[in-house]
Amino acid sequence: MNPRFPLAMLALAASAFLTACGGGGDDPQARGTLVASRATASHANADVNAAAQADGLLQLTGLAECGVSVSHLDYVTRDPQGAPATASAAVMVPTGSGANCTGPRPVLLYSHGTTTLKSYDMANPKATPEARLVEAFFAAHGYIVVAPNYLGYDTSSLSYHPYLNAEVQAADMIDGLRAGLAQVAAAGGARASQQLFVSGYSQGGHVAMATHKVLERDHAGEFTVTAAAPMSGPYNLVQFGDTVTSPTGTVNIGGELFMPYLLRSYQNSYGGIYANASDVYQAPYDKTAPTIFPTDVPVATLMAQGALPNDPSFRMLFGAGGLLTDSFRSSYPTSAFRQALQTNTLLGWTPKAPVALCGGANDPTVFYTNTTSMQADFATRGITVPAWNLEDRSSLPEGKSYGEVYDGFQLAKLAAGSNIAAKYHGELVPPFCSALVRGFFATKLGAAS
Repeated sequence: MNPRFPLAMLALAASAFLTACGGGGDDPQARGTLVASRATASHANADVNAAAQADGLLQLTGLAECGVSVSHLDYVTRDPQGAPATASAAVMVPTGSGANCTGPRPVLLYSHGTTTLKSYDMANPKATPEARLVEAFFAAHGYIVVAPNYLGYDTSSLSYHPYLNAEVQAADMIDGLRAGLAQVAAAGGARASQQLFVSGYSQGGHVAMATHKVLERDHAGEFTVTAAAPMSGPYNLVQFGDTVTSPTGTVNIGGELFMPYLLRSYQNSYGGIYANASDVYQAPYDKTAPTIFPTDVPVATLMAQGALPNDPSFRMLFGAGGLLTDSFRSSYPTSAFRQALQTNTLLGWTPKAPVALCGGANDPTVFYTNTTSMQADFATRGITVPAWNLEDRSSLPEGKSYGEVYDGFQLAKLAAGSNIAAKYHGELVPPFCSALVRGFFATKLGAAS
């Protein structure tokens, strides 16, 4: 967008944009309608640097080139049945007079990882480490960031979260993008360019992949993806489920938390996952687990109250005292639940924009086979996609700075000591993959006008 447009023209353009994309006009329930927005934070460069330093990220993020203005917005999207529902998002806009902070700026559509917190809000960086990470790596280096909180979180009108429902979460992200761009256009300051990047971590890796797919499949006339880089996502959900439920397989760290999310999501989205909660949950968890997440009650408290099995690794799915029944496990291969996982597995599509993947081969939460199977699937259709494995220096791009990413990750693992398994997925991998992703996106800047 031309930054020299008069303000009145910008407002008119924003109104026309909303009407054209189904996000406004005379229908207050149209997808992408911006319902409300408010400023939540304004950070100078020094504030961003101080937060990154406190989080131990400054060496990776580099000094902020821009300050960042953060806003919270509510918008209209659709629930799994296609009915209007509201969700919320963060919009982070670069501020300042630097060359990378003014004029048309590239847009990053970012999807966050799994959280149990109902009040989770990417527009509150002070309380949300992932929001601070995205702010320091991207918004403070010139990207306008739109980061939806997802249906079921924060101020959303939906009473549950459609966890890893690829189509619904992609629609939610795209509607958040529409609303975010409308808010940016009306606010003044930095402007959104036509360059659109897509990324996300963990659950957000799956969401980012699904969103890229749906953007190119259904919205090519509205948006053009410049590049995408999902990180550590469960792309091959059915293979993941097969591993976790197999009597000879491995339950991932966090499985005890992820399974209630999946079961509730697919039961509400598709139906037929179970007739009674006791068909899948052992007593007494059949009374508590079906609707337990999201919640602002700490997980440790839920365990202490007996609402979940008391296992700090969150792996206690099966057997005596476990979360799920033996009958659920034995019936899994032919179950509606496995079919839902198959429906939401992301193999088999062909991206038009460049894609890169990142993760760590020793991830005990989202197994790295998700990344390698996604890379291999792309290759069957002649699409070469790098998969950066933080455990394998040779998989990373060439260059001194990328070698430093590898070395830094190894040092971070050493510093984690005996806590490495607990920290690997949620704390160790994200900043190093984010550094690689920003470098990848930098090579694509200028690829679109």
